[in-house]
Amino acid sequence: MRDVMRKKSLFSLILSLTVPVITTCAQSPSIKGPDTKVEIAKDHPAPSSAAVDTAIKPATDDPNYVIGSEDELIVSVWKEPDISRTVPVRPDGKISLALLNDVQATGLTPMQLGSAITERLKNFISEPQVTVIVTRINSHRIFVVGEVSRTGTYTLLPNMTALDAISTAGGFTPFAKRTKIYILRKENGAVTSIPFNYKQALHSRRPELDITLKPGDRIVVP
Repeated sequence: MRDVMRKKSLFSLILSLTVPVITTCAQSPSIKGPDTKVEIAKDHPAPSSAAVDTAIKPATDDPNYVIGSEDELIVSVWKEPDISRTVPVRPDGKISLALLNDVQATGLTPMQLGSAITERLKNFISEPQVTVIVTRINSHRIFVVGEVSRTGTYTLLPNMTALDAISTAGGFTPFAKRTKIYILRKENGAVTSIPFNYKQALHSRRPELDITLKPGDRIVVP
């Protein structure tokens, strides 16, 4: 009888030691589970939320902008990477493109130039789609000289006036004669001098006193 009792006690002892081990083993996968997920996340990181801006930004949004020599253009032909390219407008007013050789660019708006290229490409490509973007304006320039903070050459923006140009040049020096300013303008081979009174243009309600500039104008501040 005693032997039977000893055997039962020994069996109970063994059983009590075995159950925790089994329970621990059963729980172990849940402990490793998060580690496994982390490793997968490392191998396949989530894409960055920051979008890459690949859009080409034009130098001007004016649809009536007229292309001039030394401007820089992007001519994009849909599905034709061998023809699409960035091109400068040469001093003779033309650009060079594959298949077409020389194309007249000056005197045209980007849309007009795109239409002209499209028509010529129809001899080589079925239904070409052409986009022309002005990426740098080098032809429309003005010059500000004399008693201003920063003399130099500036890009002529659409509807830019003499007041705008003087402001862009940093304003006057203490010695500037603000009522004696003049603008030198070359037209049809002749140079004319246009007087500009800064004080009148600034304080008057007559907008015509603030002269609208043209390409090549030279503002002289004595």
